[in-house]
Amino acid sequence: MNPGIVSVADFLPIVLIGVIVIAVAVLLTFIPVALWISALAAGVKVSIFTLIGMRLRRVVPSKVISPLIKAYKAGVNVNINQLESHYLAGGNVDRVVNALIAAQRAEIDLGFERGAAIDLAGRDVLQAVQMSVNPKVIETPFIAGIAMDGIEVKAKAKITVRANIERLVGGAGEETVIARVGEGVVSTIGSSKSHKQVLENPDSISHNVLNRGLDAGTAFEILSIDIADVDIGKNIGAILQTDQAEADKSIAQAKAEERRAMAVALEQEMVARVQEMRAKVVEAEAEVPKALAEALRSGKMGVMDYMNYRNIGADTEMRGAIGRITERDADNE
Repeated sequence: MNPGIVSVADFLPIVLIGVIVIAVAVLLTFIPVALWISALAAGVKVSIFTLIGMRLRRVVPSKVISPLIKAYKAGVNVNINQLESHYLAGGNVDRVVNALIAAQRAEIDLGFERGAAIDLAGRDVLQAVQMSVNPKVIETPFIAGIAMDGIEVKAKAKITVRANIERLVGGAGEETVIARVGEGVVSTIGSSKSHKQVLENPDSISHNVLNRGLDAGTAFEILSIDIADVDIGKNIGAILQTDQAEADKSIAQAKAEERRAMAVALEQEMVARVQEMRAKVVEAEAEVPKALAEALRSGKMGVMDYMNYRNIGADTEMRGAIGRITERDADNE
């Protein structure tokens, strides 16, 4: 063999070493050996084949093994199948385990199945456990009600609630509690004879609302309802009366305008009737010469009678002219 020529056999050991290194790296990546060692060190017995099966089922082993180690150290009785099934269902395994640990420390009866159901229902099970230990205060906006005297009263309430683990699945949320309390506040203010009663005894609102059992069917237990602030709003009764008076005024004006229009129409109608009667008079006067001519022709009236008729008419016109001159002179004086 020529010493200057490198054969393929010389590179074979290097290639084998590289293949082995790559295979070991892929194997360590696929099999979480470090996680398996951590579980064994914590006293949790997990088979290496279980971890491989998780990989094949597309389950991230750390999302299951780490909460399992935490639960084992805290003394919470859960198994790997429960955690893995909850993970495959889309739940948050770590949050459920933390909630179970917190419930155990607080001596709250919470099993894994209920905790998983609460988590899958979309509620924060850890926050629910914390709220069971440390009640939450919900502050309502200003709620307006009208007392019997027509004065608007605005009240703001603070509701102290505690999560009810038994009703978290299927129970109503905070919005329902706020709505029910608001309805009770409005009803209590509306039943008060005067707004002064509400200002003097604001605790009557909280007592009345609290005795209604507003937490029925909700995920909370109402511990107390406290009135934080009470303000006086508008005089709604006076505003309504003013609006009614304005409406009555508008109606009266409309009716008066209608009567005025009818009067104007009647006046115009009477003017038209006067003109009509004048036209009839003129028409009748036009018939007089015809009647005179007919009387002369038929011999019912003589010439002297006609001349007397003319003299009487002229005398009447003269008397009328003298009367008008006399009236004008009297006005000038």
